[in-house]
Amino acid sequence: MKISKAKIREKGYELGLDLVGFANIERFKNAPVEMHPASIFPEAKTVIVVGKRILRGGWRGIEEGTNWISYTYFDYHGLLNTLFIPEPLYHLACFIEDHGYEAVPYYPGVPEAKLEGIPYRENQVAPDVHLAIRIVAVCAGLGEIGWSKVFLTKKFGPRQRLHAIITDLELEPDELSQPGSICTRCMRCVEGCPSKAIPHIKENKKIQIKIDDKVYEWADIHTGRCTLSYHGADSRVSPFIHKDFPGWNIDASKQDFSEEAAYKFCWTLSTSTWRKTNQFPSGYIIEGHRMLQKWGEGGSYGICGSRGCMRSCFDWLEKIGKIEQIFKSGRFIKRKRWLLSHRVKSK
Repeated sequence: MKISKAKIREKGYELGLDLVGFANIERFKNAPVEMHPASIFPEAKTVIVVGKRILRGGWRGIEEGTNWISYTYFDYHGLLNTLFIPEPLYHLACFIEDHGYEAVPYYPGVPEAKLEGIPYRENQVAPDVHLAIRIVAVCAGLGEIGWSKVFLTKKFGPRQRLHAIITDLELEPDELSQPGSICTRCMRCVEGCPSKAIPHIKENKKIQIKIDDKVYEWADIHTGRCTLSYHGADSRVSPFIHKDFPGWNIDASKQDFSEEAAYKFCWTLSTSTWRKTNQFPSGYIIEGHRMLQKWGEGGSYGICGSRGCMRSCFDWLEKIGKIEQIFKSGRFIKRKRWLLSHRVKSK
């Protein structure tokens, strides 16, 4: 039995999702095969993108420099990515399959980290196929990618996480967002990024894609510096480095790591163990990072807390009325913002 877009959207909201958008498979005609929904489900006709908000209050502790757990546990990788979205996504997929259409629930991966492999079948793409979830969300009409490469919606600005369902149910796509209708190119993200990972628009370093008749563009981010900041190698945003690494003198904004090398560097420092000594009794290399990774439900962890690309962004978009959800307390950034020295004093 055919089911309407309206019924699926209504069901998604009923299950607790905040965002539900629809893309037809034709909108992915320019996608590389290793990121194409049809490489996962060849009979796909529609991709449904769903999302839930990141609580503004989830960032409060990081903004004030007093608490890191809430963001990682509730709003970054912890419960939001592993429970709060997957559970209603699964039930929405069941709802579609109850009407006789196959529904592939998709957990967003990292397409840039694709391993080298060989196809299992002739004329088939090699595993593992991962969608670029932000671009998929643009295809589904939920919003646009801002200058900082973060996905923006009119409802929450940059404050959401996204998953998807790929289905053979054919539905009309939602209207695409107009490029530049949310991101004002204010460069608050550039100013707020501690590792200088986002080039200013004047540098003309950008990436463009075309979907139907619309062209979307964003900054060509230095992903290595971004990773160094976010995952714990930028001592300006990590008090945990200042606690455990006396003598650290690494300016993340001057590094030229690749994204993969930055991950390798950060995760080794943050999650590995060392011998237990009087100076370091826990045996963790950077104890605070490791504790946060545990609160990430065995997954990822956030140190920088998206200082420029998300916090600076939604603070400004809320101020100028570009975001529909407003708060009675006014601006998010209420006090002078903190940054530590990149150089750690020796004990």
